[in-house]
Amino acid sequence: MSDSAARDRDVAETESALAHPEVAPDRSAAYGDHPDQVVDFYAPRDGRTGAPLVVLLHGGAWRAPYDRAHVSPLADFLARRGFAVASVEYRRGGDGIPQQRDGAESTRASGADPVAGRWPETFDDVAAAMDAMPVLAARELPGADVRRIVVTGHSAGGHLALWAAARHVLPEGSPWRLPAPPPLRGVVALAPIADFTVAAELGVCGGAVAQLLGGEADFADRAAQADPGVLLPTGIATAIVQGVEDIVVPQAVSEAYVDAAARSGEMVGLTLLGGVGHFPLIDPAADACAVVAEEITQLAW
Repeated sequence: MSDSAARDRDVAETESALAHPEVAPDRSAAYGDHPDQVVDFYAPRDGRTGAPLVVLLHGGAWRAPYDRAHVSPLADFLARRGFAVASVEYRRGGDGIPQQRDGAESTRASGADPVAGRWPETFDDVAAAMDAMPVLAARELPGADVRRIVVTGHSAGGHLALWAAARHVLPEGSPWRLPAPPPLRGVVALAPIADFTVAAELGVCGGAVAQLLGGEADFADRAAQADPGVLLPTGIATAIVQGVEDIVVPQAVSEAYVDAAARSGEMVGLTLLGGVGHFPLIDPAADACAVVAEEITQLAW
């Protein structure tokens, strides 16, 4: 496919995925004091009890303009498939957000796009949301089975999903490290930014990976706590769904993670969808979205 045709495909797929009206949650709950520290809950549409809980982490290159609203149709789609769904918001980056470095504040210059991510707040929030999830879900969705949790996420959210499942293998001294594996049935990562070295080499999302980590000066030290590609093996069932025609987070990023997992002695499932780009994975009108639901089902039930 020519570069022009690939760009045209991406534009059309993006417009389709983002054309769905926002779906309001059944309940919302805070997991902290910041306005972004909130979870939206969607009950299974068939009213069943004992439904597995899908924790959904949205993408958007960890940038502030992209929030959980754009994945609310996906949350509703999964709820219509019989899942309980918890869609997590978290702090993202934006123009002129102060970043901590060596105890002093410095403001990263923004380019055409808002800065990606906030260190350490983005990771603080995902860790806090996951730690609070069993109690919050039991209260807000009493029909959900919090013993059967699958984490899924798209793009930057796919990175966060993989990271959330790897907190027990974080370096000693990390504030997010867990003493034991989190109680998850598995992870389904959708076109995830799963390997920071390859993603940075490819300039994924306009250099978002380096921005998330606070710039090149901090890249190596912070990647040791944030890059799923080095936080292996996790011992948690993991599947990746990737569009072959994805020009936003190319296939090579997912393949690098799968290869790293194999070197660590762990097998990660990789489902490659031909003729599919980045956004059909979260588009309820696309066949790819049904594949995503099936991957979650295989881990959850």
